[in-house]
Amino acid sequence: MNLHGTPLSPRARYLHDLMTGAARLAQRVRLLPDLFEGVATASATHSLDASQLSAYELGALLPAVYRVDIENGDAVDARWEVAKEVRKRQPLFTPEACAALFDAMTGQRADIRLGACALVRCPAGAPLDRLADPARAVVERLLRENRLDEPFSLLAAAGLAGLDAEVAERLTAGRGPLAVAEVELLLGWDAAQRALFAEFVEEISPGPLYRDVPPPLPDARERLSALPGYVAFVRSTVEAAAARVAAIHAGELPYRAEKAFGVGEKGTIGRAVRIALLRDEPWLPGPLERLVRGVAVAPTKARTLPSQGVLFEIARAAEDHPTPEVVSALRAAREETRHAGVPKQLDRKLKRIEPALADRVEVAFRLPDGRVRQALGEHTAVISIEGEVELSWWHGDRKLKTVPAAVKREHPEEVKRLRELAKQARRQQATLVRALEAGYAHQVGPPYRQLEGHPVADRLIWDFEVSPGVWRSELGLTVPDVPVRLWHPARATPDEVRAWREIVQDKELRQPFKQAFREVYLLTPAEEATGTYSNRFAGHVVGYHKLYALFKQRGWQAGYLGPWDGGHEGEARRVLGGGGWRATFLHDYLWHGEDGYATTGEVRFHRMAEDGWREARLAEVPPLVFSEAMRDVDLFVAVASIGADPEWLDRGVDGLRDYWQSYGFGDLSENARVRRDALARLLPRLAIADRCALTDRFLVVRGELRTYRIHLGSGNILMEPNDAYLCIVPRGSGDRVFLPFEEDGGMLSVIVSKAFLLAADTRITDPTIVRQIRP
Repeated sequence: MNLHGTPLSPRARYLHDLMTGAARLAQRVRLLPDLFEGVATASATHSLDASQLSAYELGALLPAVYRVDIENGDAVDARWEVAKEVRKRQPLFTPEACAALFDAMTGQRADIRLGACALVRCPAGAPLDRLADPARAVVERLLRENRLDEPFSLLAAAGLAGLDAEVAERLTAGRGPLAVAEVELLLGWDAAQRALFAEFVEEISPGPLYRDVPPPLPDARERLSALPGYVAFVRSTVEAAAARVAAIHAGELPYRAEKAFGVGEKGTIGRAVRIALLRDEPWLPGPLERLVRGVAVAPTKARTLPSQGVLFEIARAAEDHPTPEVVSALRAAREETRHAGVPKQLDRKLKRIEPALADRVEVAFRLPDGRVRQALGEHTAVISIEGEVELSWWHGDRKLKTVPAAVKREHPEEVKRLRELAKQARRQQATLVRALEAGYAHQVGPPYRQLEGHPVADRLIWDFEVSPGVWRSELGLTVPDVPVRLWHPARATPDEVRAWREIVQDKELRQPFKQAFREVYLLTPAEEATGTYSNRFAGHVVGYHKLYALFKQRGWQAGYLGPWDGGHEGEARRVLGGGGWRATFLHDYLWHGEDGYATTGEVRFHRMAEDGWREARLAEVPPLVFSEAMRDVDLFVAVASIGADPEWLDRGVDGLRDYWQSYGFGDLSENARVRRDALARLLPRLAIADRCALTDRFLVVRGELRTYRIHLGSGNILMEPNDAYLCIVPRGSGDRVFLPFEEDGGMLSVIVSKAFLLAADTRITDPTIVRQIRP
């Protein structure tokens, strides 16, 4: 069967017949063996699976979705399955399918956004004359109903229908000059180009009813940059907005709170800034800083500001495409505004923007290193970043313990500014470290050479391609003029890994992130057998709030779950490999009284294809992408598991105690095995070395009163001779010893501090611990 110029597979034909009412029960039974490769019987739900349909089959079936008889249960089920797949993938449309979709919309609800989506997913240069009449009917209907909420999709349909003048008149009425200029620019484009603009602009928000709209094209913003005149319009818009604000501050234009820009101009400016940030335009930093700082503070002493809307629109654009310069401008605006509520709003946005900057490695390496040296009278303030960021005060060659009294007295504002600079340097260094770590899974090497001479780079191990295909590892960016990448233990021999761990330990080199001691996750036989999913970290019980915080910290996207309808199934996602791969981690919410827990499930991987994300076999995933994603999931379990909470047993939930026991004292995960290796190198250097020994899962510590076994995964403690549980809640790092790395959750330092405490158990004064040791 051929539908709208697309040959249909038996499965697609079956779904079409169900939706149109053409399928009879006998036909359905006859088709099932073909659909399921010889399986004679299958449930009706399974027979509706649309995941194997081609992109063009989805586009061909979508018009039938509009015509389903809601009284026909089979048709509604088939409609739901096709629509669900459309919302997940990228359907493609022949011109005939596009026309059929517009025809269907003339008799049903007119979803003009979907019409624009179909238009932009037609082959380039396809003849669209057939769409003129149905597009005209749809546009005229929307104008009669005054439905102008998706103006650019409407403008795309108007281009098909020959109704540009009528639609433009409605869309420009009462709008500011920048918004009018945007509409006039689009009038010079064809219908498909306008539809691409709508794809970029009119994001779909989920409502009470699902809309059968595919996800945005992954390259929509890049393609938008190539549309005639748009990049020039972007620059002129940002510069015009900055000039208008400057004129308000100069008194050349009257100031009215929140009235610096007219109707529609906030969106126009936001779209222009978004594209400029995406393209990392070299002209942008100057006018953008003037615009951001200008809209954040009134030209008078009033606590109002020219435009909160534009300020927050720019901040939202920065969340998607951050640069160091826009972060700096937003921070300056946050300090200068006099409005009481704006700093809190910007603080929330900056907490999202800075982690996003870490994932944009091509620009994040432009971050300033944060080092400062400033003379204040006879004293000198120094912000150094060797190791931890530190603000110190000097008198000549002598380092002082505190801020000199004379500096406090004579330069109070400078002291305040320098302290803020030190805080900013800490944030910048944390962002830079995250960007470096994120670069591991990139398919194309980030511009590491920008970091030559940076103290962070000096503490990392690098690979240099000294001849074609031959890589040599060195500490620091020491080999010039050859390709360079970050060293990763997955690409090294076991002997090389051991050698680097010895060097890091001997030099007492605190690396900015775990590199020499980094965990490696290789595909297991069980994962090769399952093919498309891993159960390596399934079946754990974790604290949900801690798990959700870790998702955000490590750059995973996930909806918030809870005890409401539909709020129990979760999927966390992280995009890796420069946007080419996506890892998903399934988890389910558990509700027990006031505590929120979750159980962990499968890890799956998807590859970006022309029609959207396509599930991939684990064996096809690049080894570093697989290893880095699985490392994150291991971290989630290790930190959030209830088995790692020493106090959980006292407030635990019946039915979960067996899990707590098995995790808290069971086999070690990969990150716990790396922790064991680090401890094996560290123990001989400790003052309590003669009282400690390592077994496969425990650090055994001999005290004066008892012998203790500290589990290397959870940090939980058993006391000999009767394996009684000892609850110690960490309250600090204890003795200061060099650790080659520190993890999220700090388990290595927790174990070391517990070992020091228990080796001197006769000196413990905490009554809650003493009662357990001496019952």
